[in-house]
Amino acid sequence: MTSWHIASETGRLTDVLVCPPDHYRWIPTNSIVRRTLDGAQQPSSLALKAQHGELVQALEQAGARVHRLQPEPHLPYMVYTRDSTFLTPWGAVLCQLERPQRRGEYAALIDFHAGQFWRKSSAGTLEGGDVHIIRPGLALIGASGGRTDLAGAEQLAGWLRAEGWEVRIESFDEHFLHLDVLFCMAAPGLAVACLDVLDTDLIAWLGAHGIRCLDVPYHDAMRLGCNILALGDGRVISARASTRLNAALRAEGLSVLDPEISLFTAGGGGPHCLTCPLKRDEETP
Repeated sequence: MTSWHIASETGRLTDVLVCPPDHYRWIPTNSIVRRTLDGAQQPSSLALKAQHGELVQALEQAGARVHRLQPEPHLPYMVYTRDSTFLTPWGAVLCQLERPQRRGEYAALIDFHAGQFWRKSSAGTLEGGDVHIIRPGLALIGASGGRTDLAGAEQLAGWLRAEGWEVRIESFDEHFLHLDVLFCMAAPGLAVACLDVLDTDLIAWLGAHGIRCLDVPYHDAMRLGCNILALGDGRVISARASTRLNAALRAEGLSVLDPEISLFTAGGGGPHCLTCPLKRDEETP
């Protein structure tokens, strides 16, 4: 149906969708940004553009073609492109966002994908930050009830299972916004995870599938420490402030690109949230 597709979170990233932060501002839609708004003033547009530019530069340095949405003044959180759509091996899935302040984001994504979607979420709510295409045939879906609810997760799981995939739906507290606040893939067989919070059954399930987890403490996870973007070929993007995790990733032999994006993590989203991978090369066994 489309040239855009991904079969894992860790294949070499060739194309990615972002949205410039022209109209970005902190709005109290999650526990992270509410804490930020208690003690900080809104960031300047120049500072936001500079930080987002560092992220884009890191993506381009990694060889990814960067595609951009046209930002809308009334949709300040369009910058978090992970949530409105995500890609599968069969094309894009159009999500159904939970927060009223973000529901209008669907329009720009319909235009970008020229109306061509593998599936469209229509049961409950489904957001891309809760969806992890771990590798071909294996997926993890978070369902906090706050952003992605059980109905939305089950609908997606049904579509994937019909293709022969194994899918786990993981419940967690909506305090954590999306599952990518607590878990992200870093490389084949390696993830970062907040082991203080995630259920031990999930960690065991991941281990049974050959996936080892680097621990990110709760304090760091709530500052988007788990929220990384795998670039493939042993490279990741991780926020500059995540110094302990970045050292651990480098100790694993990974190259870490670490843009300064603190103004966006303060709003509830890190490198994973700020990017929607459109195409990844298939990994060689």
